[in-house]
Amino acid sequence: MSMPEQARQALEAFEQGKGWEQRARLLMQWGDHLEPLAETDKTEANRVHGCESLVWLVAEPVDGQWRFKASSDARLLRGLLALLLVRVQGLTSQELARLDLREWFTQLGLERQLSPSRSNGLHAVLQRMAQLASSC
Repeated sequence: MSMPEQARQALEAFEQGKGWEQRARLLMQWGDHLEPLAETDKTEANRVHGCESLVWLVAEPVDGQWRFKASSDARLLRGLLALLLVRVQGLTSQELARLDLREWFTQLGLERQLSPSRSNGLHAVLQRMAQLASSC
């Protein structure tokens, strides 16, 4: 499966991060670069259920590939969302359905730091992406 350029850059940045503190700082920085979601997109219809924090997801198909935007009220989660988004941007519906989220966060060195609730929340986001992709 192809990996978008931004995902490769994220992987390089996190491979250089030594220890959880450096990775947590990187995570916050990635979250700060997340494209802001318009207040009009923060609706119940765009809310991802299954997350302890508030998470909103918007999807748009562009020439057979997916473009996503997401936001959260939790700073750490915004970082995780940013890393998820760089991995899925531009994938087709089939590629999206085959993405191994656990493997991606393991490659980033973040899998052990994901609490069960955060891991469940990220899987809920990925499931919502797949639902949106399959409905179009």
